[in-house]
Amino acid sequence: MRRSLMVCLLAWYLAAPGSSPQGAEVYGDWTGVFNVGAPVNTADYNDTYAILSRDELTMYFTSDRPGGVPGPGGVRNYDLWLTTRASLDDPWETPTNLSALNTGAEDSLAVLSSDEHVMFFHSTRSGGCGAGDIWMTRRHDRRSPDWDPPVNLGCVETGGTVNTGATEIAPALFENPRGGQVTLFYGSNRPGPPKDLDVYASVVGEDGYFRPGELVREFSSAARDTRIFIRRDGLEAFITSDRPNGQGLIDIWTSTRESLSDLWPPTSIDVPSPVNGVCDDGSPWLSRDGMKLYFFSTRTSGLQCGTRDIWYATREKLKQESAIQAMVGRFNRMVGRLTGDH
Repeated sequence: MRRSLMVCLLAWYLAAPGSSPQGAEVYGDWTGVFNVGAPVNTADYNDTYAILSRDELTMYFTSDRPGGVPGPGGVRNYDLWLTTRASLDDPWETPTNLSALNTGAEDSLAVLSSDEHVMFFHSTRSGGCGAGDIWMTRRHDRRSPDWDPPVNLGCVETGGTVNTGATEIAPALFENPRGGQVTLFYGSNRPGPPKDLDVYASVVGEDGYFRPGELVREFSSAARDTRIFIRRDGLEAFITSDRPNGQGLIDIWTSTRESLSDLWPPTSIDVPSPVNGVCDDGSPWLSRDGMKLYFFSTRTSGLQCGTRDIWYATREKLKQESAIQAMVGRFNRMVGRLTGDH
């Protein structure tokens, strides 16, 4: 009887949304976790919010290290920084400050369009709509270091569609592979449920302008939900959140769906160790092949959490046979937890 029940459960599990190896790419568990190291990370300052170019030879990140644009009274705030490397096997060069984009205010959390001609980022600079806004800058060539002066995406109170008198933060872009629809995701603490910072989305209309932001309930909770990243096939999402039942104060959560026409499940899953730990882990960026996840973490070699560093985790893309074996293993572990057979 028990064997028959296990077989039925396994058949259901393999057929459940997000569990089938048919069609969608299937990946193994996250294994190694690596600190990007110096000169990107520093010993005494926060280095965080990394994104990479398509070829992974350029990294944009946020840091409050010395050498940035000073704020009033010499206060050191977050700035946008840039580093490059000659090849995937070469070390990162000494980072440079993107002084043309930075101000004495907080400038952080950059993200690039798919053609890498447009950058969106968060800033508390003057001339905005509220406590912090999403700004945009362009360049004419994806290899050019020359960005145009940033412009605000516009205030809802004066006819705009993205920024409000509250805080808009942590922009993220997704281009739907079916039709090319572009959506800008971001966190906002504008009035309305659930509470705290929630995930909002503004789609780009046929006229090229953003539509009004709408709450994305599937990615939001009663806790703080901000920077997300959606895999380029649109079937896997990562969310930064301090919702309950995580491993640390801030964790990376994940959600999967079977097809682009499916809704995201209402409940996300906390990404297991070694990605998340007892310290803060957040702001995910996934490589185009889906096998490398960059994120910030305050983990250290000791028992105490420290300043933020940029880390990355790796996983393998599985062949169909390996994918089935991996899912059977996960199923067995799940059953073991349910039945107490460890």
